[in-house]
Amino acid sequence: MTWEIALVLGILLIALILFITEVLRMDVVALLVLTVLAITGLVEPDEALSGFSNPAVITVWAMFILSDGLTRTGIADLLGTQVLRIAGNKEVTLIIVIMLTAGFLSAFMNNIGVAALMLPVVVDISRRTEISPSRLLMPLAYGSLLGGLTTLIGTPPNLLIAGALTDAGLSSFKLFDFAPVGIGAMIVGTAFIALFGRFMLPAKAPVSGGKQSQRNLRAQYGLQERTFMLRVPPGSLLVGKTLAESRIGSAVGLIVVALERRNNIEALPSQKIVLEGGDKLMVQGRLDRFEELRRWSDVVIEREAPLLQSLVSDRVNLVEAHVSEDSALVKELVNHSEFRRKFGVNVLAIRRNELVRRVNISKVPLRAGDQLLMQGNEEALEKLERSPEFSEINPVDEEQLVETYRLQESVFVIRIPRYSKLGGQSLAQSRLGDAFDFRLLATFRENILQLMPEPDELLLGGDLLLLQGRPEDLDELRGLQELEIDSNVSTRFSTYESDRLALVEATLNPQSALASRPIADVNFREKYGLELVAVWRSGKAIRSELDRLVLEFGDALLLIGPRTKLDVFSNEPDFITLTSTGKTAPDTSRAPRAALIMLGVVALVLAGYVPIAIAAVLGATCMVISGCLNMEQAYRAIDWRAVFLIAGMLPLGVAMQTTGAASLVAAEVMTLLGGMGPWTVIAGLYMLTALATMIVPTAALVVLMSPIVLSASAEMGIEPQTAMMAIAMAASASFTSPISHPANILVMGPGGYKFSDYIKLGVPLTLVIFVTVMFLLPIFWPITYVE
Repeated sequence: MTWEIALVLGILLIALILFITEVLRMDVVALLVLTVLAITGLVEPDEALSGFSNPAVITVWAMFILSDGLTRTGIADLLGTQVLRIAGNKEVTLIIVIMLTAGFLSAFMNNIGVAALMLPVVVDISRRTEISPSRLLMPLAYGSLLGGLTTLIGTPPNLLIAGALTDAGLSSFKLFDFAPVGIGAMIVGTAFIALFGRFMLPAKAPVSGGKQSQRNLRAQYGLQERTFMLRVPPGSLLVGKTLAESRIGSAVGLIVVALERRNNIEALPSQKIVLEGGDKLMVQGRLDRFEELRRWSDVVIEREAPLLQSLVSDRVNLVEAHVSEDSALVKELVNHSEFRRKFGVNVLAIRRNELVRRVNISKVPLRAGDQLLMQGNEEALEKLERSPEFSEINPVDEEQLVETYRLQESVFVIRIPRYSKLGGQSLAQSRLGDAFDFRLLATFRENILQLMPEPDELLLGGDLLLLQGRPEDLDELRGLQELEIDSNVSTRFSTYESDRLALVEATLNPQSALASRPIADVNFREKYGLELVAVWRSGKAIRSELDRLVLEFGDALLLIGPRTKLDVFSNEPDFITLTSTGKTAPDTSRAPRAALIMLGVVALVLAGYVPIAIAAVLGATCMVISGCLNMEQAYRAIDWRAVFLIAGMLPLGVAMQTTGAASLVAAEVMTLLGGMGPWTVIAGLYMLTALATMIVPTAALVVLMSPIVLSASAEMGIEPQTAMMAIAMAASASFTSPISHPANILVMGPGGYKFSDYIKLGVPLTLVIFVTVMFLLPIFWPITYVE
């Protein structure tokens, strides 16, 4: 083994580890591979960048635009009507028609785009036929993957396989060369799922159409037991405060769905509305957490606070820590419990130039150079000095505390009454710190002072607590105590089914940039005028502390809001709306135009007038010129992550070929399987590729496998087309896990699937397709020996 081979294999191994662990995004990994190959001299600079001009890469991004043009012209609605008319309401026929429709479209469109196109259609069919979406959505995803096997443009692996043959100077595949084997695999796979595989699908509760679907969504996400009424009594401390100032939402985590005032109902009222005595609020959230927080309303502010404060100041250690330029804390919010766990300190204030913030500091994103006032013991402060997150740690004297930070204005003492219900509870259990941004600095119990008690330490009646925060926030607590609770929601509040307010289910578009962003950053209320009430993830509903979640592909989001806002939201490019909002049907006048353009692309390729890459770019351009979509929409349609992944990984395939690494791996495969004949080798390479789709992006996998297959074929003395066809089929048939293909992730949330659901159906289907391909290959692509 030469050092070049060792280096290439080392880069490959590191790339695979990064793909599996997802420490870095896959497109970033691909770009790192590209640059390392160029820097180490394993490929020439021109070769390292050649992926961006590769015909397969150009065809991929052009196909994204063509697919989006077909989508935006309303073909989804036309298909939905036809599918329902043809299939009726039987589960078996629905699965067959949905899979074959998705498969036909995937032959000429990007299969991720097909899954996104048909997702709302299938969910709507599910509601009309009262068949659970869990019985139809996984077949939809698998149908789109099977359809990609049938043509050269059906999926990127097919294009990359053809490109690898062309680059090797060999006869490559034409547009419909994949069809004989691919169509056979699609028909067998569809029949297997419709007749046998459907029994392996989870049986979720069916959904119903019309108003009943709204009730079903509430039941599915478990909202009924979380809906109750609050009444503001006359003379309450909350009277005259805005809904935001009442802290019903921010502190308690409740969503005010509707407000009734003098027999008038306002759906999803503004946070700026001023509360009046007699107001009735229908709220969504956890009643038990609301009750826990209300227990704090009987605490008493002690006027002898300076005495306890002086005791603390003599023993407390305070420092000023400067956030370093490259700190991981930059742009992060101050999560008090996380700070306490990681650094063992309390953050008391943030100083930014001349501005000092002492309250609500958990809502301030940190910047480099911020100075944090921290309280901690000597051991914790020594740990801070060693932390790379802070560039400088300085002690704070009494004068700075009084003059600069004016800490005395935000520190106060409360007493827990002797027989309070708070006895035996911890501060963490009560959620007081999270709700009102209070920090517990010390406790005084039976003449014993304890600094910085742990958040889970139990409190007792008679305790004195030194808190930092706003004393006036206790008035809001007392106002919350005054609210009257009625768990029987009035029939007048049928606003979930009203003409003004409705629930809608949505999921992230595969091209959305919102994935991996905190939900709090999306700010559904301000941006869309909607409230997020639940998230469906990994087979269960999440209804609490949603602002702390990070959005993931495959999440199903349940939102509530006025129907007018929902109509606007349904056009947001970052989301796919799964629930009908009653909006008018899209304009399908351009659908024939888009279909003709797609047919023109196919005709040009079949006639051999231009290469497929040129035909695809011409078709994408015509989509824009004809008004099927505009240029901004065309740019957004391209999944740039896939483009950069393919372009970045192609040089690794070149390096494996030129350094001999591919020949080395192929020789090992031949040593293991070569004695049993070429078909055994091809079957072994197929199964290796199929297994690898569980952890490696399919496009990257094909780039890595192509030189190995070419070398193995040369060693066996056979033409490589048969083996390359097998690898293309194996890479595109990614059924075994949700992460195998974006189409699988897309249906995960709306279908309510768990990871194990994909294994139950995906593994048998993979074996069925393997047997089918290995049966059909000798018929349509028999082995040809090199003369």
